[in-house]
Amino acid sequence: MFTKAQTIESGSRSTIGYIKSDGTIENSSRSTVGYIKSDGTIENSHRSTIGYIKSDGTIENSSRSTVGYVKKDGTVENSSRSTLGYIKDDGTVENASRSTIGYARGIQKEWAAVVYFFFKL
Repeated sequence: MFTKAQTIESGSRSTIGYIKSDGTIENSSRSTVGYIKSDGTIENSHRSTIGYIKSDGTIENSSRSTVGYVKKDGTVENSSRSTLGYIKDDGTVENASRSTIGYARGIQKEWAAVVYFFFKL
């Protein structure tokens, strides 16, 4: 676990958001847009549940339907198991064609995937 806010960057390296050590997700203006709670519950800025991230990497919406997966190797898949992209060990985020679309260094792969699934930073 990290101890300070980690930066989420676009592919052009501009800051698009932050994830704080307590799971608070902020946009580039530092306004809170959501939360990832320690039990895997994902909430919007109004504290309404919008999804879940399970310990096995399964990502669910608020109705508990699976919307995607984050595999241990950083592969991100949709609910049909088609590859959407990759989160590399160095924090580079790539789309399915392996083009870099962002950076999330120092952030758990599952948390980075949640940002891309649920939040439009």
